[in-house]
Amino acid sequence: MGKLQALSLYADFRKDLNYIEKELERSVDSASPIIRQASLQLLHAGGKRIRPIFVLLASEFGPHSLEDITKVAVSLELVHMASLVHDDVIDNSDMRRGLETVKAKWDNRIAMYAGDYIFSRALHSIGEIELPAVHQLLAKTMLEICEGEIIQIEHQRVANQTIRDYLRRIKRKTALLLSSSCELGALASGADATNVRKLSRFGYFAGMSFQITDDILDITSTDKELGKPAGSDLLNGHLTLPILYVKDDPEFLPYMERAFAQTLTETERSAMLSYICNSGAIEKAEAVSDLYLQKALKEISGLPDSKAKKAFRQIAAFIGQRKY
Repeated sequence: MGKLQALSLYADFRKDLNYIEKELERSVDSASPIIRQASLQLLHAGGKRIRPIFVLLASEFGPHSLEDITKVAVSLELVHMASLVHDDVIDNSDMRRGLETVKAKWDNRIAMYAGDYIFSRALHSIGEIELPAVHQLLAKTMLEICEGEIIQIEHQRVANQTIRDYLRRIKRKTALLLSSSCELGALASGADATNVRKLSRFGYFAGMSFQITDDILDITSTDKELGKPAGSDLLNGHLTLPILYVKDDPEFLPYMERAFAQTLTETERSAMLSYICNSGAIEKAEAVSDLYLQKALKEISGLPDSKAKKAFRQIAAFIGQRKY
């Protein structure tokens, strides 16, 4: 959970989150020891569990059933987990959150099958909910996530990208799943249609801000804080918002070329990160992140006052202030 543990919302929803965590463990059980171990490794690596939290909070705006809400929360976290396994294969990443990735501990083939298995378990988890709109939205979400994975591969190590390309990419990578977490949580709880739309838009804008902040922290945080080398996005050939602001600088271009060619030395990596931090690119990216955050807060301003609404505001503050 990271810093979210410090928020009062964690205490308010601790019992429900613990129940979801147990259901996540149960859902990735498999007759195959390798698939089970690979799935549990990713699960136990932790994460902020922000998607289940969004589901739980959104469900508070309707007469929800904890059993149904848990199925939705588990399903969305599994979709997220599966996408991480596939991302690590695409990026050839050996570390995630300070631990070996599934593809590093086993191999690409096991990782891909583990990711597919987790995707399948996500569908199984939500399958018992008798609301067609829930299944339609999850199917659409998974479709767009997969399309986003393909687009990310197509954009890998391609220099002539625009900010619009980037924003479309992170919509599918992060914002869409957070938007769906809010919308599905509200739908499954029987919330009012107007509130469902507001919550969905809150999740989208918060998700955009969350990913931009992630991409900033990839540059400004230490290797230890990240659990992987700082600057990994560019080393893996991904142009994030701060990089897009400096990619055409003549002094920066050699760094980017060597990063793409995977010939960047440790000294050069340090110098590259310092260059970005001193260029003004971080401040520009932070301004865009804050703009999305303000839009997110505007969406929930019209929701009924409640503990869940207060918690969403706390999450927005966390996104805007987090340092790793």
